[in-house]
Amino acid sequence: MAAVRIVEYTDPACPWAYSAEPSRRRLDWLYGDDLEWEVRLVGISESPAHYEKLGITPTSLAEAFRRIAHEHGMPIDTREKERMAASVPACRAVVAARLNAPDQARTLLRRLRVRNFSGELLDEPETIDAAAVDAGIDPGDLRRWSEQEAAAAALADDMAAARRPMPAARVLDEKLANWSGGRRYTCPSYEIVRLADDVRISVPGFQPFAVYDVITANLVPGLERRDPAGSAEEVLRWAGTPLASKEVAVVRDQSLEDAREELGRVARERHVGADGFWTLD
Repeated sequence: MAAVRIVEYTDPACPWAYSAEPSRRRLDWLYGDDLEWEVRLVGISESPAHYEKLGITPTSLAEAFRRIAHEHGMPIDTREKERMAASVPACRAVVAARLNAPDQARTLLRRLRVRNFSGELLDEPETIDAAAVDAGIDPGDLRRWSEQEAAAAALADDMAAARRPMPAARVLDEKLANWSGGRRYTCPSYEIVRLADDVRISVPGFQPFAVYDVITANLVPGLERRDPAGSAEEVLRWAGTPLASKEVAVVRDQSLEDAREELGRVARERHVGADGFWTLD
């Protein structure tokens, strides 16, 4: 039975949420069944016009992707896209899966992220359909679920919650974002909850792994921590999905270079940007 719940505010379009995936996987590895996740979707953009109002263009986005990929090591195709893409359709698909196929919702979120950062347009129906197939969901079912009022209501609730950050989050106000009604969580933001008494700590915005680890360890001091994984192969079998070199490195607690060398011996790579995703041979 879990002792800690992490409420994760995220969005498949956000490069920072994507770059935080190595830390999330390491938390999962360290704490296992003592940790449970609740994913809530921020809904960063309802239309491409959102980015236009902010002065974000395909050119500036490609430049930002290049910088973030270099600094944080996740595979990102940094070529300019033909246009900006909204994230809300993909968010609605994840929420629809959460309501109707909860065991596959996290996988769908992952596959949408991977396709987005591999250069596809996140709001294209073909992208969402292909991610559904990747996640083992019938695309027709996902489209039907996404059109239901329950999915719209659940996404609206998620987006509203993201726009009501805990008061304590304002201590790190630079980790929050503006919206027309005030401040909202950026991606990823965590609310880490001790389930025994519902004590909740807000961790807004992208943070180093040690921040999450220290908070979790102090919130529930008795939690057992697993040792780092013994091999890249062990990490890939445990994850059950293609992983980036950076994800394996962080779970293994080793350098990116060492992880890539080890992965090259046991797995095959699908190249994306300056890195790629590894699967076992």
